[in-house]
Amino acid sequence: MEDGKAVWAPHPLDGFQLGSIIDIGVDTLTIEPLNQKNKTFLAPVNQVFSAEEDSKKDVEDNCGLMYLNEATLLNNIRVRYSKDKIYTYVANILIAINPYFDIPKLYSSDSIQKYKGKSLGTLPPHVFAIADKTYRDMKVHKLSQSIIVSGESGAGKTENTKFVLRYLTESYGTSQDIDERIVEANPLLEAFGNAKTVRNNNSSRFGKFVEIHFNEKNAVVGGFVSHYLLEKSRICMQSKEERNYHIFYRLCAGAPEEIRQKFHLISPDNFRYLNRGCTRYFATKESDKQILQNRKSPECLKEGSMKDPLLDDHGDFNRMCVAMKKIGLGDAEKFDLFRVVAGVLHLGNVDFEEAGSTSGGCVLKNKSSQSLDYCAELLGLDSDDLRVSLTTRVMLTTAGGAKGTVIKVPLKVEQANNARDALAKAVYSHLFDHVVKRVNQCFPFDTSSFFIGVLDIAGFEYFEHNSFEQFCINYCNEKLQQFFNERILKEEQELYQKEGLGVNEVHYVDNQDCIDLIEAKLVGILDILDEENRLPQTSDQHFTSAVHQKHKDHFRLTIPRKSKLTVHRNIRDDEGFIIRHFAGAVCYETSKFVEKNNDALHMSLESLVSESKDPFVRKLFEGTNNMKDTKQKAGKLGFISVGNKFKTQLNLLLEKLRSTGSSFIRCIKPNLKMTSHQFEGAQILSQLQCSGMVSVLDLMQGGFPSRAPFHELYNMYKNYMPAKLTRLDPRLFCKALFKALGLNENDYKFGLTKVFFRPGKFAEFDQIMKSDPEHLAVLVKRVNHWLICSRWKKVQWCSLSVIKLKNKMSYRALACIKMQKTVRMWLCKRKHKPRIDGVVKAKSLKQRVNRMIEVVKALKEGKAEMNKQVQDLDSSIDSFMNKIKRTIMTRVEIDKEYAGLVQRSEQLLGGLQKKKQEEEEAERLRVIQQEMEREQCRRKEEERHRKQEEEDRRLKAEMEMKRKQEEVERKKQEEEERRLQAELELQITAEREEDARKQTLLEQERRDRELAMRIAHSESDLIADEAPMDTGIKRSPQVQATKAAAGTKKHDLSKWKYAELRDAINTSCDIELLAACREEFHRRLKVYHAWKSKNKKRNCEAEQRAPKSITDYAEQNAPQLHSRQQEISQNRTQRYFRIPFIRPADQYKEPQNKKKGWWYAHFDGPWIARQMELHPDKAPILLVAGKDDMEMCELSLDETGLTRKRGAEILPRQFEEVWERCGGVTYLRNAIESKQARPTYATAMLQNLLQ
Repeated sequence: MEDGKAVWAPHPLDGFQLGSIIDIGVDTLTIEPLNQKNKTFLAPVNQVFSAEEDSKKDVEDNCGLMYLNEATLLNNIRVRYSKDKIYTYVANILIAINPYFDIPKLYSSDSIQKYKGKSLGTLPPHVFAIADKTYRDMKVHKLSQSIIVSGESGAGKTENTKFVLRYLTESYGTSQDIDERIVEANPLLEAFGNAKTVRNNNSSRFGKFVEIHFNEKNAVVGGFVSHYLLEKSRICMQSKEERNYHIFYRLCAGAPEEIRQKFHLISPDNFRYLNRGCTRYFATKESDKQILQNRKSPECLKEGSMKDPLLDDHGDFNRMCVAMKKIGLGDAEKFDLFRVVAGVLHLGNVDFEEAGSTSGGCVLKNKSSQSLDYCAELLGLDSDDLRVSLTTRVMLTTAGGAKGTVIKVPLKVEQANNARDALAKAVYSHLFDHVVKRVNQCFPFDTSSFFIGVLDIAGFEYFEHNSFEQFCINYCNEKLQQFFNERILKEEQELYQKEGLGVNEVHYVDNQDCIDLIEAKLVGILDILDEENRLPQTSDQHFTSAVHQKHKDHFRLTIPRKSKLTVHRNIRDDEGFIIRHFAGAVCYETSKFVEKNNDALHMSLESLVSESKDPFVRKLFEGTNNMKDTKQKAGKLGFISVGNKFKTQLNLLLEKLRSTGSSFIRCIKPNLKMTSHQFEGAQILSQLQCSGMVSVLDLMQGGFPSRAPFHELYNMYKNYMPAKLTRLDPRLFCKALFKALGLNENDYKFGLTKVFFRPGKFAEFDQIMKSDPEHLAVLVKRVNHWLICSRWKKVQWCSLSVIKLKNKMSYRALACIKMQKTVRMWLCKRKHKPRIDGVVKAKSLKQRVNRMIEVVKALKEGKAEMNKQVQDLDSSIDSFMNKIKRTIMTRVEIDKEYAGLVQRSEQLLGGLQKKKQEEEEAERLRVIQQEMEREQCRRKEEERHRKQEEEDRRLKAEMEMKRKQEEVERKKQEEEERRLQAELELQITAEREEDARKQTLLEQERRDRELAMRIAHSESDLIADEAPMDTGIKRSPQVQATKAAAGTKKHDLSKWKYAELRDAINTSCDIELLAACREEFHRRLKVYHAWKSKNKKRNCEAEQRAPKSITDYAEQNAPQLHSRQQEISQNRTQRYFRIPFIRPADQYKEPQNKKKGWWYAHFDGPWIARQMELHPDKAPILLVAGKDDMEMCELSLDETGLTRKRGAEILPRQFEEVWERCGGVTYLRNAIESKQARPTYATAMLQNLLQ
């Protein structure tokens, strides 16, 4: 976008407004409106579009614009609408704007004749052009066609449908009354299926597919009407400004007095089904005077009748009666139709109140009795039966007592009102089905070759409050939009193929996920709704919750709280849901979804109406009467829902549409007030988006949307070119122009009749052509240069053609020589062929002999003899080949000698094979002997392994028995120690009591003596000191022995250094000193590790010298220290242990995340000699006594408790295998060589092995 160039920017009312770009932001543009200078606003980049140079220019086909976007589309429609041009093309799609007034001669018979047989685009856009194109496509392609007319209420769908039907019947009819019947059937359907809404005075509240059938001569022979989704809720309820179906008001306004008296008709305000909406009539000034005052409601008398150029209730009643007569409905059938309509009105006036009895239920109000009688009279029912059927419900028992027993259940007031409304809906919908059926019967046909179908169905709808009807309509439009995308894309591709462009397929965004959300089996919204209807207690809230639960992560579905509208944010999650449709998000309120989906009547009401005394009413319910027994058996689960029925009809319709060719008419409503010459841009832009036109533009952006015939480009730019160039034909002129400009070939394509441009590239081409004269002179120079080059290329091509002809002649001469040479060669070959064959066979035989030589070389016995025979045969073959070459031999002679050689070779080969077999047999026997020897060795090895395993099991059993014996002895020793300890404690307690008594006696004597001394001192008499008492306490022999044993030490090691202790252990031969040193050494290790643990760093991992299970046991079960003499006397037994451990860092992790390792220990007597730690994620840790004392376990064997752990002790062989595999032998040898290892059993064994 260039600075100062006009662009289209969004506008809240007009849709888009012209402006210029002032500044560029990150993702916004600053726009200055052209009509409001010095006033700027921000607009998103993706909502600002390029504008045409002349914004007042309009084109008949929007693809003819230089810029193809939604803003230029809206502006083109706006300009054409201001000129009363209500039709516009977008490719082959017709956009129709409702003018809300009659445009003179637009739909006259002359217009019909003008468009007859004309190709699309040769005349201004018109609905007749689409109809004629459809007819011609059917005729040429021999394929039925469909026209899809869509748009929102009030956009003019019904009127355009009528124009299409009128065009087809007038242009290609058979001049019989069948054509008139097809046209006249539409007003009858409108009377029973159209109503006044807020947005449209004549809104079709049902969808219809009208088929016009043609014979083999392509003439109209009949028609057929299919209808979809009649809005039955309108029969019982309308909003304040809306009306019920037109037939009710036309009957009240225009019915003759005789019918009015017979049907008990009065003004609309006296009927419940009419007085809650608008009760005013549509009438002109003349017809308003013809309506009697007693037929008008107070509202109509006060405000007057409503005005609409197409509606007149009084006049339309008379026109409807004429139409009924034209399509073949007699007076009796017409009378029956009016009678049932009146019966529905009187049924609505039936009111109920709570019954006073204890049985509950309800009864009719007194004032409703007359309405009930009128209804029963008009529908041919018994009043009492109708009263009972409306206030009670019949149930059939299926279990308990006699099956099939009839039980009458009284209904509450609300249930009775629902039953009354359901009956009214059922009667009216069956009546409408009958009207459509009779309409189809009025234009029958025996045979049909093709048909043209016109689909008139409501477009995408979204209101402030959207219910089940909008949900079904929008579901239908989702399916039609998918079909629309497929077909439009297909037509675009067909045009590209027709013009020979050879472009790739253009893709589009598919809405299949939204369709699946609604109609998928089991999890689709419609199936969830059907499932809710089958429940005993139905609930809209439960249905909504189920939808949200099953699709909580679906992109297309969300909760009402996320809506952009405030009114929807107040809706609870179980009261509605939002679906993101192709045209935008719509919030649906699920209140009454379940009720509207159920199309079934109570059994009593259905039976009552099906057995009516009136034959016409009975005929209406013939289909349901046949299914009555089935429904009674199936119960509630056998119902066919409205949604399911609509889905089935819609799928059948789409199958029919896909089997036909298709055309599209998009009807647009220009304003909400339904007035002429008022263009509301924003509202129209929304309709264009909902109708998928913006999506079509996006699709065309991927292809070549801008296109122009060669002659149009020639006429457009020939005035800029000199006369020399204008003499060229249009196609060559355009080709020269494009080549001279040097345009990128990817930006345009030459077709057979048109040139196609990428989006925006036609505008660039036009800008180049209309630039300054100097550039134009350069352009002319380039064109001349291109023409000279192209002509020179033609001359070159001619020269090359002559050269090619000369070369062709030379080639043919050489070919003749080659043929002669080949014939001579063939004659010579036929003469010498036997000799050549003989030589070839002899060579193949010689190759076989060479292979025999190789076999002979591999022999082990008789090699010389066989070699001589083979050499003789080889010499014979060489002689045979020389004889063939030097003499002339016949084929018979050659074959005879060759056969002799072959026989010799076969005999020789047989001998070789026999020799070879003998050698192979000997080799096989030798291999078998070796296999037997290996098998014998294997069995010996297995026997050795078995004995080893038995020995291991025996040793393990002995170890386990020894462990159990030690455990028993340990328990006995502990019991004896506890007994001795108890006796010792009792003796010590007695001695303490004796000491206390003696101390008391001595204290008393001391005090007496002190008193005597003070008395003697005062009397100057000195008393001689007495001999001190023997304060010695007599100890027991056990205590004295214990103190003596504890107080006497042979070796005082408290002052020895750590190095001295270690050297003494390594070198001393004194067994008592060695045991004392070991004990003191390990005691100091415990003290050191206790101090180190107490003073470790914070948050650091604790050192693990032994598994935690061992250290915990040592702390809890500290054994009494053995006397040194006991350790000396103890034999230094070698014992081996293995237990699993968990690293301290992993002990608080989950069990599945803990990493388990193995801890191996070799105890030489009571102290550890070797230690191994096998970790799962790092190398093994090897430790030996002496070198690694600080890292090894400092506990004695008894302190570890390993002897008491079941399965902890292992065999020496098992320990040594793991020790050797982890490199323990090398590690211990290095420790011995460096004199760091303490003398143990292991060091002694290794030194012996090395020596």
